[in-house]
Amino acid sequence: MAQTQTRSGAHGSSHVPFWRDQHKRRIVGDVFTHAFLAIMSIIWLVPIVWVLLESFNQNTAPYQKTFFPRNYTLANYVQLFTERDVLNFPRMFLNTLFIAIFVCIISLFFVLSVAFCMSRLRFHGRQTFMNIALILGMFPSIMAVIAIYFILKAFGLTSGALVLVALILVYSAGSGAGFYVMKGYMDTIPLSLDEAAYLDGCSRWQVFIRIIIPICRPMIVYQAIVGFLAPWLDFVMAKAIARTQDNFTVALGLWQMLQKEYINQWYARFAAGAVCVSIPIAILFIIMQRFYQESMSGSVKG
Repeated sequence: MAQTQTRSGAHGSSHVPFWRDQHKRRIVGDVFTHAFLAIMSIIWLVPIVWVLLESFNQNTAPYQKTFFPRNYTLANYVQLFTERDVLNFPRMFLNTLFIAIFVCIISLFFVLSVAFCMSRLRFHGRQTFMNIALILGMFPSIMAVIAIYFILKAFGLTSGALVLVALILVYSAGSGAGFYVMKGYMDTIPLSLDEAAYLDGCSRWQVFIRIIIPICRPMIVYQAIVGFLAPWLDFVMAKAIARTQDNFTVALGLWQMLQKEYINQWYARFAAGAVCVSIPIAILFIIMQRFYQESMSGSVKG
């Protein structure tokens, strides 16, 4: 009788309900998670693949019978950089690259300087300044576009080659207000390092250059990417300030290609331009990622 009960108990335990079997629930959860991630990755990759294939499309018309092109050619890239009578894309590309490089350098210096002052120094009005910067950061920058344009116009920076200078000033001027992320990272650096350096006779500038900046390399990489992408991808501010094609950025050039007078001939070249625009961004990410990994490994070893 006891053996019969034992067998029946063992037999009953093998039929555990699904909602109580943690192993089965974990398997089903993993299946649904991987299926969801696979679907999301396809949704994310399809537009990128489509733009890449469309840039080689032999048919330049925007409306086609098939989703992916049938005939491919390199003429779109060749015409994009050689036919400059209607839209001078190479000049727009160089304008944007020129602006982005200078903005990246200037904004990086501004953010590091302001973050160092807010994190390592104590002075009257420090907390008030941080509160004001935090409140102003809550307002979208698009609210100030009109005011910024008329200020630049009053200084004569909205015509000719000075438009590029105006865009550099606009993108760089407000970058110092975005110091909170950098300051939060500097706050994690022990003040004892600064005090030891001051005792050894270092000035504040030497502490900033020789101690703070080497430790902040991961955040410097982040800020350099943000500073470069801001002018590279911006459309609203460039549209308000740049009025002629000589001063257009790549965002304005790509937008111009989709206007009704150009779209039938420039639609495939628009895709080619989009691919070309993404190349510097990809190169920047690859280079900065290497420096980020080196800095992180160095900090771990230290």
